[in-house]
Formats: sequence, structure tokens, C-alpha cells
Amino acid sequence: MNTETTTPTAEFTQRFTSTRRGARLARHLAVHQLDAWGYAYDSELSDTAALIVAELAANAVTHGRVPGRDFELRLRLTETTLRIEVSDARGERVPMAREEPAPDAEAGRGLVLVAALAKDWGVSDRSIGKTIWANVVLAEILVD
Repeated sequence: MNTETTTPTAEFTQRFTSTRRGARLARHLAVHQLDAWGYAYDSELSDTAALIVAELAANAVTHGRVPGRDFELRLRLTETTLRIEVSDARGERVPMAREEPAPDAEAGRGLVLVAALAKDWGVSDRSIGKTIWANVVLAEILVD
């Protein structure tokens, strides 16, 4: 388990309904929060974060959904890293990145995309459910 040890300079946490609408809202609010922190819409960091949040939130509402339970998005900004965490209530369904989805597969590319965009990613247990996290190194992203 990889945990970030640096102190966040900024943090955002919000819960969303475990629906497609909740997943879209999570992506929208993530880029809005990054803009408030000085990372403009359509910057490389904003676009990267939007894709990662979209994939992790989609997985949370598709595979981690428990009726009546929300999922949670947390963004932690440090001087060097943006950490994206999405938590859901299904601890027994742990995702694994697939090597290569079949060319005609309609699903299975989400975590491959997350792995390609993030420095690292993983899964952490929590008292109820799990947290999927991804770290994006700011120095590797050209900030506008």
C-alpha cells in the first residue's frame, strides 16, 4: 500500500450519489476545484485529472455501488503531487488493471488509462468499502 506522506497544501472532499449523474458531477467539480486552485480549465493537469476522476467515478458507480450509499471524491494537492481518491462501499470488489483488453471489447480500458496517466495508483481498504487512488506528479504536467 502506497501512502502519500507529504502534507497537503489544499484538499477537497465531496460525496456524490452512486449514479451516472453523480459521476459526471464529480468530474465537473474536480476541474472546477483545480481551477480555483490556479490550474485552469483545459490545462494538461485539469484534463488529466478529469479523465482519472471520470474513470474512477464510473467504476465506483458501476462496480462499487451499494444501494443507498454514496461514493466520495477527495483531491489532495501538495507542492509536487495531485492525489485523486475515489471511495465506494464495496470492499470485496477490488479492481485490477487488465493488460490488454480485446480490440472489440466495449469495456476494460479504464484502469489501463488511469495507469498510463498517473505516476502510480492503487487500492486502500477502509472501514466500509475501499479507496482507489491515483497520484499525478505536477512537475510532469505542463502547467499553463
